[in-house]
Amino acid sequence: MQEAKFSIGQVVKHKLFPFRGVVFDVDPEFANTEEWMQAIPEPVRPDPKQPFYHLFAENSDSHYVAYVSEQNLIPDDSGEPVEHPSIDLLFDETDDGEYKLRPEALN
Repeated sequence: MQEAKFSIGQVVKHKLFPFRGVVFDVDPEFANTEEWMQAIPEPVRPDPKQPFYHLFAENSDSHYVAYVSEQNLIPDDSGEPVEHPSIDLLFDETDDGEYKLRPEALN
């Protein structure tokens, strides 16, 4: 099993599509439905044997939760805050632009 490259609270952006987000959960391997995977065109369908990340995501139009393979993410070093309304439920923003889990969010 591959070790996750990104951590909870890290800001990342998609390599191909114009969105970014804060990691709030990591699956060591694909853990969504087969239907979800089959909806991705085969030429760009990710390998299921890699970490997948749950993101509080944003683009220029909206906020949403995204599920993204590690191969499609890179760090976002812009330092700009992510403006997702659910971030405050789990995280406090740090001075370096990262997000730290709130103690009450830990299981």
